[in-house]
Amino acid sequence: MRKRKSGSDGSGTQTRDLTRPASPDPLPFPVYDNHTHLEFEDGVDQLDPLESLALAATAGVRGVVQVGTDLETSRWSAEFAANDPRVLAAVALHPNEAPRLAAAGMLSEHLSEIARLAAAPRVRAVGETGLDFFRTGEDGRDAQYESFETHIEIAKAHGIALQIHDRDAHEEVVATLTRVGAPERTVFHCFSGDAALARICNERGWYMSFAGTMTFKNAPALREALAVARPELVLVETDAPFLTPEPLRGRPNAPYLMPHTVRRLAEVQGEPLELVCERLAANTERVYGTWDMDTDE
Repeated sequence: MRKRKSGSDGSGTQTRDLTRPASPDPLPFPVYDNHTHLEFEDGVDQLDPLESLALAATAGVRGVVQVGTDLETSRWSAEFAANDPRVLAAVALHPNEAPRLAAAGMLSEHLSEIARLAAAPRVRAVGETGLDFFRTGEDGRDAQYESFETHIEIAKAHGIALQIHDRDAHEEVVATLTRVGAPERTVFHCFSGDAALARICNERGWYMSFAGTMTFKNAPALREALAVARPELVLVETDAPFLTPEPLRGRPNAPYLMPHTVRRLAEVQGEPLELVCERLAANTERVYGTWDMDTDE
């Protein structure tokens, strides 16, 4: 199953360089990409999932969390993880799916299926779920809240992590987690807040996952947030094929490009790269458990 992300302006004219970037120097200690979408195609030289994982290993990325955003991608993610020791899965309905499903009278049915998928041994997170007030107006917010709160309960019921999608809704996400009770391991995927939100996460023990956006020249607030984040709560991700880090911004992203983000992260934290890599790997395993298939029940 592959989903195609267009790189044109709608007229057939290519607007981006969609060729595959060269591999960066490998990291000195292997880390994990804790949020990626291997099912997407995004480029004329796009890797298939198995090729992507093999190339990631050569860059020092030993495993990934493959993330679903609807029933189709969640089922695919769970099945793929069940058959590959380099992959764990997260399953959920993206917050922007909730209003559409609610309007069709299908939200409860789809949430029930997510709950079923979350029971699989190699599904280690419910996500990405949350609130997105950038693309959804006020008329869709009730459905987003219903979906988000149900996903929180699914994560708690199965004792697995929660991966949050939070766009233009920082205060509302924090308020919801506080009101209904956050799962023990809660991750702000593609952390997009400022130092104030990072301090809230520090206090609550919530994890902050930084993506390629942290490297962007116009994102000093993200670097300020990273600088104050408790190091034991920091994770790293690609959100591939989106959010390609500098100096490759605009090109197709993939897990093998994560060293660019990790190196910038180490610079901001002011610590040796190998130490940062070791800590990122330990943090990720603390959230999701081991990737070893021998430990699956």
